[in-house]
Amino acid sequence: MSYSRNHSTSSSSSSSSMAPPQSPSATSGTLHHVPPVSAFEISSSSSSSPNLLLWIGGLTDTYHSVDYVYQLASSLPQSWSLAQTNLSSAGSGWGISSLSQDVNEISSLVSHFRAQGKQKIVLMGHSTGCQDCLHYFASEDKRGDRATVDGVILQASVSDREAIAMDMDPTNLLHANSLAESWCKDGKGEHILPLNITASNFGRNPVSARRWVALSCKGGEDDYFSSDLDDETLKNTFGKIDKPLLILYGEEDEYVPKSVDRKALVNKWIPFVKGKVDEQSKELLGGASHNLNGDDQEVVDELIKRVSRFLTSI
Repeated sequence: MSYSRNHSTSSSSSSSSMAPPQSPSATSGTLHHVPPVSAFEISSSSSSSPNLLLWIGGLTDTYHSVDYVYQLASSLPQSWSLAQTNLSSAGSGWGISSLSQDVNEISSLVSHFRAQGKQKIVLMGHSTGCQDCLHYFASEDKRGDRATVDGVILQASVSDREAIAMDMDPTNLLHANSLAESWCKDGKGEHILPLNITASNFGRNPVSARRWVALSCKGGEDDYFSSDLDDETLKNTFGKIDKPLLILYGEEDEYVPKSVDRKALVNKWIPFVKGKVDEQSKELLGGASHNLNGDDQEVVDELIKRVSRFLTSI
C-alpha cells in the first residue's frame, strides 16, 4: 500500500519489511534547499541538462528508500536530470501532513527550479506521491500561483483506502474510521489517534484523525485511486489533468486487492484525462511490485525505458 507504500514498521504484507538491509552507499549531486523542504538533484553526465524530472515519494519514503530512482537518474535522456523531493511529510511526517501541504511545497520547488533555468519540468509520483500529483491538478484549494508543470507520471497509483482494508479486521476498521470521523467533527482532527488503532497498519508512526480520514474513508482527501469511484468523481480528478500523462501500474503490486482488475482500472481512468495519455499507460508494468525494490532487473529496465520514451515525447 502507500505506507511508503514501504511500510517497513508494520504488517508482514509489506515487501520492504522482508527486504535485506541496504548496503552503505553514496550519491553525488546538488541539494536544493527551499525552506522548509529540499530536493536532491542527482549528478549524471547530463547534470547541466535543461529539463527536470521531479520525483515524489510515498508515505515514509526518504532518500534511498526506493532503489530504482538512482538507476533512473543515470539513464534519462541527455536533456533531462532527476531530483528527488524531501517534503515535510517525508519519513514519519506523513501522519500529521496533508496532500494540500505537499502540493504547495512541490509548487515552491518547481518555482525554484524554473528560476534555476529548467525549461521543462515533469512530476513523477511514486505511491502516495501519485496522490500528490493528482492533487496538484485537481484540488479545490488549488492556488492561483501554483507553478505550471509540463507533464506527470504516476507510478504505483494505488488506493490507500483499499490497501488499509486489506490489512485490517473489518470491525476494527469500522471502529477506527468512526472514531477518526467523530474526532474531526468535534474539532479534534489534529489529535493523534491511539496506537492500538493505527499500529496494525502503520506501526508507531503518529497519525492524526484528519489524516486517517483522508487515507481510509471514502471521499477522503487521498481517495483518488479506489476502484469503486464513480465517473463523476473521476471527471473531477483525472479530468483536471491537462498535461501529458504516463501511468505505470504494477502487475504484481502487493497493495492492490486481488479482486481489482488492474488493467481495466487504469483504462477506466484514461478517457477522463484532458491531456495526452501515453499509449504505454494502457499496459501494466509486467512483474512490478509496488516500489520495485528486489524486482528483476528487466522490470526496472522496462520502467526506465517507458519513462525515457515519455520524456522524449514532451
